[in-house]
Amino acid sequence: MFLKQLSLINYKNFESKTIELDAKINCFLGNNGVGKTNILDAVYNLSYGKSYFNPIASNTIKHGEDFFVIDGIYERKEREERIVISLKKGQKKVIKRNAKIYDKFSEHIGIIPLVIISPADRDLIIEGSETRRKFIDSVISLNDKYYLNNLINYNKILSQRNALLKYFALNRTFNKDSIEVYDEQLENLANSIHKVRLEFLESFIPIFKERYLSISNGAIETVNINYKSQLNNDDFLTLLQSNINKDRAVQYTSVGIHKDDLLFEIDGHPVKKFGSQGQQKSFLIALKLAQFDFIKKQNNLSPILLLDDIFDKLDENRVSQIVKMVDDNYFGQIFISDTHADRTEEVVKKTNQSYKMFKL
Repeated sequence: MFLKQLSLINYKNFESKTIELDAKINCFLGNNGVGKTNILDAVYNLSYGKSYFNPIASNTIKHGEDFFVIDGIYERKEREERIVISLKKGQKKVIKRNAKIYDKFSEHIGIIPLVIISPADRDLIIEGSETRRKFIDSVISLNDKYYLNNLINYNKILSQRNALLKYFALNRTFNKDSIEVYDEQLENLANSIHKVRLEFLESFIPIFKERYLSISNGAIETVNINYKSQLNNDDFLTLLQSNINKDRAVQYTSVGIHKDDLLFEIDGHPVKKFGSQGQQKSFLIALKLAQFDFIKKQNNLSPILLLDDIFDKLDENRVSQIVKMVDDNYFGQIFISDTHADRTEEVVKKTNQSYKMFKL
């Protein structure tokens, strides 16, 4: 599977642009601010129905315009597939696959598997637990629609429970039976989500460790991911009931699988505090390549791989390890953005794969 043609209208800094792409490697080169990352973001948008960098969809519309269109033509198993995403200010985003509009955005997830590696991934290390939960949920959801639906339903009921807690506080009242209706609905969903997360990490962590070892060229440091969840040791319903007074005071649900976290460690210590810049970057690249491996195994199809500004902050040895991995038909189509055209072409030539260079 690969993207043959990408067309943009009023997307971020592009008024109108159409690009004919190579089936293997596509490099977007130029100074900062010319739109290299925006092109990669448009490709990401075609897979996930949203921007990787802008949570507010309307912010991706070109300044001064009132709509955008992203149009992608793919070759998938010797068939042509067309994905079109459009948004007009004040209206709902529309995603079409082969001219048919999806009833739900979630139906599109997993159709065009894709993994992005970007400097923005550092948020996985430095930001709060929500960022890491989104990562694990996005990987699992690509191939598990049941999990995705459970997650959507859990968050919907959680919002309703939180709204009820606010209502109780505002009206200085409390009804135990009303809150327990939500508790019982949340219980089965929470237990199912927790179980799937545990099973996923059991298979994912060894893949991640192997990737880190190859990127760091057999580095002596050891890395690990620990799954922190209140459900590891406690029953969900008991947790809710024992924390109801706190929940009433703070006016939201203070315990549950929406508080889960992934602890990233190097030599038994948090990578955020004890990992060097190079080690942190290697940790994140290993994490994303493990995501690639997991998705490929599940789909029996190579995801599209986006490498945004990948060569910054990595030493020459770690870059060479990444190049060796790319020099392999294991990977499918790859997009690279970089500020140094000569450096990128020198690296890409070594892969012995077909490629195109786009100077912006």
